[in-house]
Amino acid sequence: MSADFNSHVTGAWLESQEPGDRQFLKIGDLELESGEKLLDTKIAYQTWGELNPTGDNAILVNHALTGWSDVTGWWPSMVGPGLPLDTDKYFVICPNVIGGCQGSTGPSSIAPDGKRFGGRFPSITIRDMVAAELALTKALGISKYVLAVGPSLGGMRSLEWAIQYPDLVGAICTIGSSAVATGDQIGAASIQIRAIKTDRHYNNGDYYEQEVGPTEGMGIARRIAHLTYRTESEMDVRFGRELQGDDTGRYAVESYLDHQAQKLAKRFDANTYIALTEAMNSHDVGRDRGGVAQALATITIPVVVVSIDSDRLFPPRLQEEIVELTPTALPVVTISSPFGHDGFLIDVEAVGNVLRTAIKLGESSK
Repeated sequence: MSADFNSHVTGAWLESQEPGDRQFLKIGDLELESGEKLLDTKIAYQTWGELNPTGDNAILVNHALTGWSDVTGWWPSMVGPGLPLDTDKYFVICPNVIGGCQGSTGPSSIAPDGKRFGGRFPSITIRDMVAAELALTKALGISKYVLAVGPSLGGMRSLEWAIQYPDLVGAICTIGSSAVATGDQIGAASIQIRAIKTDRHYNNGDYYEQEVGPTEGMGIARRIAHLTYRTESEMDVRFGRELQGDDTGRYAVESYLDHQAQKLAKRFDANTYIALTEAMNSHDVGRDRGGVAQALATITIPVVVVSIDSDRLFPPRLQEEIVELTPTALPVVTISSPFGHDGFLIDVEAVGNVLRTAIKLGESSK
């Protein structure tokens, strides 16, 4: 097949495609927690606003599992002049994580041997992602972030910033996230990974030169995940037992989940879905630090923790644990939302108000 992937293989971005507003920076070889090295690592990122001469007016946005570097695309009304992440005052940056598929080095990238990594891509962790972000931070001349903020996977990374690099961050805000992956989360995620790997087109992750990739398996994974992102009551009120009303015989909720699966296939890669999901499964701030309580007790900067009351993937008890164990944490901010985990994407006004408060805390710690 040609150098460009067709839509039946992967939604990963290629260098032959228009980059949009993405910028790219090579950060060199990255040593991973596993002991392996990711050679000649590249980070895709986007920025808004201007970095001041002292390099300390930056805000780091850490995207969630299937997010990407364009915050304005997945977090509307959050970045811009006068908005919560005010670009008249701050330099906002969002890097695409390593292991990603939208420009940063990941499974669909070309490996040193000239072939795509595919199934050979090394295992990565949340700490590996932060190590790459740190290298990017230094290369761009950012001396300190006013705030590091992120939802879900992004919240995990924000916590790691607070633990590892408190001198480089004024404050953090973690939204709908946790200090450690739970058995329930790992269980749901493992089924999604199994769905992808048992797709007959998966080929042990080496499907990029095929005519068809594991899009069906990833679609099933996305359908399962989306149910954990939303709420039982929303599914019942919005769709109930209504039929779609076309010749497919599907229930309306099935059509909705089909739509979500098809949307993701157009912009994401199955190997990346696996790599990032496994990284989330391995998340544990207490690993090699004496446990979660001991790790969180070392945090010295303000921590703003946001909980979504209807979140069944990251239930409120997980955010309460962070606050209970972190000496510098403010009381949990609870957002009431009917949309479950996805509330951080939808109830942007409420989230924006929290971010304004978190930024003030970060400013006061300069």
